[in-house]
Amino acid sequence: MPLLALKIDVDTYRGTREGVPQLVRMLQAHQAGATFLFSLGPDHTGRALRRAFRPGFMKKVSRTSVLEHYGLKTLLYGTLLPGPDIGRKCAGILRSVRDAGFETGIHTFDHVKWQDYVAGKDAAWTEREMARAMQRYTEIFGQPAATHGAAGWQMNDAAYRQEQRWGMAYCSDTRGTHPFIPLANGEASCPQLPTTLPTLDELIGADGVTVDNVADAILAMTRTPPAHGHVYTLHAELEGMKLAPVFEQLLSGWQRQGYTLVSMADYYAALDGVTLPRQPVRMGEIAGRSGTLALQGGH
Repeated sequence: MPLLALKIDVDTYRGTREGVPQLVRMLQAHQAGATFLFSLGPDHTGRALRRAFRPGFMKKVSRTSVLEHYGLKTLLYGTLLPGPDIGRKCAGILRSVRDAGFETGIHTFDHVKWQDYVAGKDAAWTEREMARAMQRYTEIFGQPAATHGAAGWQMNDAAYRQEQRWGMAYCSDTRGTHPFIPLANGEASCPQLPTTLPTLDELIGADGVTVDNVADAILAMTRTPPAHGHVYTLHAELEGMKLAPVFEQLLSGWQRQGYTLVSMADYYAALDGVTLPRQPVRMGEIAGRSGTLALQGGH
């Protein structure tokens, strides 16, 4: 049976408190595996509003009803309201995900800070931010994280090297079409399991896609499984909250299509014996998303 790995990015305090428990319940009802990647430090979502000057950002905001999905309070964190410390306030929720049998890993320490700055920062800044995330993860779970999935698909060469130094078996920081060994400045790092499908916020509001038909649009893309299956990235703030009915449609639809829904760990384990291609990572654009992000070479 083809595999479809579910990678869950948890970006905010509200998404952790409300979206994560809802997703756990939905996944358990479908006997589906998944990997939850947590933001572990302060929620500074409000600071993301400086992206308003980035080409395409306001268009995306208007398409995807950011206020509706994130809530006014979240959009003020880090500006008019202090940003709550997700890892400290929600440690019990994070551990409950592990206790329910799901894989967990690092998304970031400060989501907005990483997404907005890492691409242009040096090794010292990058290693410091990643160390903060690993330290907090270890405090919460009692052991180091085994995987990392970058916030906003934003990376630099130092970040790939840090993953390699940590000895991570696999990570998912990129967009692409199939698993590969990333070459950062010519240096091989740990295997990448790239996100292969568009996200809901990239599709809704574009080319006639609405909340009512977005599940059908994605299921049309997965009708014929590729050799190594798919990796789908969802967000606790979307599929775990107001767009939970869409995720329910996707879960049922993928299972009807014959997919086994798995964690990133199980997806990687199925690659045992497969020689992965070595490919560079480049920064480029994806339809429906503002700015550039880490793309598998040739994608």
